[in-house]
Amino acid sequence: MRNSIIISIIGVLLICISCNKESPNEIPVKPKLLFKSGFEDGVYLEKPNDNTSIGRYQLIKGADSEPGFSWPINVLGANTGGLHFIDDDNFQALENEIQTVIGHNGDSTKALYNIEHYDMGITQCPYEILDIQEGTKDLYIKYWIKMDSASLFQPDMWRTFFEYKTKNYEDNEGFRLIAFIYMDNDGTPYWHWQGDKNPENSIWEIDNRTVPVPVNKWFLTEFYWHWSESDDGRALWKINGQIIGDHYGPTTRNSKPIDFIILTQIYGDANPKYQWIDDIEIWDGIPE
Repeated sequence: MRNSIIISIIGVLLICISCNKESPNEIPVKPKLLFKSGFEDGVYLEKPNDNTSIGRYQLIKGADSEPGFSWPINVLGANTGGLHFIDDDNFQALENEIQTVIGHNGDSTKALYNIEHYDMGITQCPYEILDIQEGTKDLYIKYWIKMDSASLFQPDMWRTFFEYKTKNYEDNEGFRLIAFIYMDNDGTPYWHWQGDKNPENSIWEIDNRTVPVPVNKWFLTEFYWHWSESDDGRALWKINGQIIGDHYGPTTRNSKPIDFIILTQIYGDANPKYQWIDDIEIWDGIPE
């Protein structure tokens, strides 16, 4: 009897211990595809508008027939977005089109074309994902991009094509994550990955001169972040599968959620410049 009681107690203890551990048969949750578009039939650009209540925007509408996701992009609870004309000289300095071109796999494809003809000071045309409601979640973004060569070899110049800002960034209380291409004094382009509290005060910076900047060629860019104000935060950037920067640490300040995401951007002091964007995918984690 005594032995059976001891065995029973041991069995209960083992059950309790096992309850506090993950089941070895539990299947990890796989990342979920949130949005996908290649600008194919069904996707179109509306004419630029001058709605002063939201700014000067050109909206992308419709849906690719195959993936079935609709524009505007709805991720992290966002419900609106568009190409934002800023300092555009009455829509003359900037232009967007959906063009048929030879894509990254060598076949004919449709892609979003952006061009900045000249600069009026802070001339730019980002695609902004606006009204984000869930700005404390992880996100993974990838797309193909092709840039001109003329703007990439001008000494001591720069351009950027992706960033996010948290709430209150403009009040110097938030955080910005931004990807740059810098040109050195000899006009050689290189990558620069940065988190900052304002444009003049970076929190961390990563320069990468090892991975070459593709010129007049399609390349794959990937961004992933884990939103956190602690050491477990992460900001990863890859080009053609090669790591440009992989920073571990805070990806926000003062616990501010992400306010808006600049998914694509044409902005910088090297002009004129142009680019094509294609095959956008957004996931809630890094896909396998």
